[in-house]
Amino acid sequence: MEAEKYGCLIMIVEDLRESNQEIVKAIISNTREGIYVTSPAGFEFVNPAFEKLTGFKEEEIYSKSFNFLRLVHPDDRHLFSTTTRSFSKPNLPGGTGLVEFRLVNLKGEVRYVEASTSPLETKPGYTLVILRDITSRKKTETQLVETLAKLRKTMRATIEAISLTIESRDPYTAGHQRRVSDLARSIATRLAYPAEEIDEIRLAAQIHDLGKISIPAEILNKPGRLNANEYEMIKDHPRVGYEILKTIEFPWPVADIVYQHHERLNGSGYPLGLKDDQIHPMAKILAVADVVEAMLSHRPYRSALAPDLVLQEINADAGTLFEPSAVRACTDIIQEMYNLPSPSLS
Repeated sequence: MEAEKYGCLIMIVEDLRESNQEIVKAIISNTREGIYVTSPAGFEFVNPAFEKLTGFKEEEIYSKSFNFLRLVHPDDRHLFSTTTRSFSKPNLPGGTGLVEFRLVNLKGEVRYVEASTSPLETKPGYTLVILRDITSRKKTETQLVETLAKLRKTMRATIEAISLTIESRDPYTAGHQRRVSDLARSIATRLAYPAEEIDEIRLAAQIHDLGKISIPAEILNKPGRLNANEYEMIKDHPRVGYEILKTIEFPWPVADIVYQHHERLNGSGYPLGLKDDQIHPMAKILAVADVVEAMLSHRPYRSALAPDLVLQEINADAGTLFEPSAVRACTDIIQEMYNLPSPSLS
């Protein structure tokens, strides 16, 4: 859209220059965009907006001592061709297109500008350049990025506090959510998910057992096996976690991932009995990380399993209960962590 807008202005200048000089002069003199024309010899024309943008007067710009490159921020000078004294062409294919760079004016102020260049067809070797001051837009973008960064930091701190609150009630699983979060993140990284989605699974995993906050501590810490009623209470924790999290506006479907982390590909999971593609991809990864970390850790009712046995268990259920790609990635990670050979699947 911006390129088309600049293109239209260029066409107006080309079409009207010969037929109506006054109209062209009024357009160029009153536009907010800085406009200049260069030739191999240097600057041939500048409009008032360009003088205001740079801080230099017209006669200074036309002088042989004027060097446009000195106005360009040192870190942005690589964008420009150095074949002419005016440095008019951004270093892009064909020397045309839009490019953003920082311009340092006579007062030393740094301005962000967007440049559009186009050769003048009626004058070979001449180039028309239009500069738009986008400093305000850049400042707004920077402020938005900083605000989002602060919000993410606050969100992470909140999630960490929730995680610690949950685990303080259950000494046997202290650190479980953090370990699951680390493993889930490693699996997603191994599967080449984008950074944004890796952050998504890491944060969801860190509070995936939030719903256990509704379960009495004596059940969570029970050394023996659970009875039927107690097991039903445990099975309800994904729903409870979902009900708490669904009211929070996360940038990702954290509530859904938490809700589904006990679902299984064949529909045998809980609480919804979802199958295959009905399950969120991040919940599939979380399911593998959660089960593997649980088997590797001591529980109230059993001791930790050996890593090689854990891999045999999880691989035996790949494709039936668990996402095969997540199982393969997790297997590689555990093998490297414990220096294990490939698991026997027989």
